[in-house]
Amino acid sequence: MNSNLIEMKNLGKTSVQWLNAVGIRDKEKLEEIGSVEAYRKIKTRGFKVSKVLLYALEGALINAHWNKLDPTLKERLVEEAEVDN
Repeated sequence: MNSNLIEMKNLGKTSVQWLNAVGIRDKEKLEEIGSVEAYRKIKTRGFKVSKVLLYALEGALINAHWNKLDPTLKERLVEEAEVDN
């Protein structure tokens, strides 16, 4: 697991493995793709995930604990993630 993803806030071994499984292997790729698309890719791959992963990915990108995200941001993320699903 030679990735700087593990160093990002909120991301642990399992979430990094899921990201790697969908082709997201570094921070730059996660930033390029965004939290919503990364979450969709992981979910589409068949991994059992909750909305907390979506929040964790966004928190990793903005360097904030997922539980500290603004509730309206969480709502927007969920709405975006559920479009076309």
